[in-house]
Amino acid sequence: MQIGPSCRHRVGRFMFLLFIACFVFQPRLGFAEDFNADLYAQLLMEHSRETNTLPGTLVDYKGLKNEERWSELLKNLQSTKPSTLDSSAEKKAYWLNAYNILAIDTVLQSYPIQSIRDAGSLFSPVWEKEGIEIEGKPMSLSEIEHQILRPMGDPRVHAGIVCASRSCPSLLREPWAADTLEAQLDQAMRTWLAAEKKGLHIDRPTKKVRISRIFNWFSDDFAGREGILLILMEYAPPETSVWLRKNRHDVSLHYFRYDWDLNE
Repeated sequence: MQIGPSCRHRVGRFMFLLFIACFVFQPRLGFAEDFNADLYAQLLMEHSRETNTLPGTLVDYKGLKNEERWSELLKNLQSTKPSTLDSSAEKKAYWLNAYNILAIDTVLQSYPIQSIRDAGSLFSPVWEKEGIEIEGKPMSLSEIEHQILRPMGDPRVHAGIVCASRSCPSLLREPWAADTLEAQLDQAMRTWLAAEKKGLHIDRPTKKVRISRIFNWFSDDFAGREGILLILMEYAPPETSVWLRKNRHDVSLHYFRYDWDLNE
């Protein structure tokens, strides 16, 4: 049976529309336009590893120092357009990735050093140091953290901001992505509070609750003492959470000393 010209035209038009639909409606992972998340994922997996030590995730700064693909990632990040992102999740994921990439690169620019703070000085703190340009604007760690991420109103971002230090929450060994962001942030909080030497430790006889100094520095982000306790009860290990619920009115909050040595 032969197919007439009219039928062939309809079939061709249908196939064209199907192709367009597949292209337009393909699932979005929530990365900024042109951000190479696969490359970042490869570098994280190859140049970091999970441990039971204080930093949790150790970063191979020595290996990254001469890694050509790191330079490629930086060029890629500087070509991205976060202004094209629509949702809060997309923006949050993008800027968490940008902060952590900039923190690592800040170390690499001055490596070898003992602490990220050694990349700055008393009169020119490292947090204010401008690094990568995004959409033509030089960015600093301080600007990303205090002017972009914190105003989003989600205290869980503090579990995702990693300033290359041992007492920081553990570095996530995969890119933050909008479609999995809620689960990623929840897990980051749980991992952080499960770390008894920097996240959360309770001396039950004295009812002293020792937590990361980040909760003290950014107490307002967590809505003060009551907000901090609510966060602890939600994300602490189950047995600890039960104890906190029973004793929340009697505990006293204390803070770990912050270890600024590199998480390497």
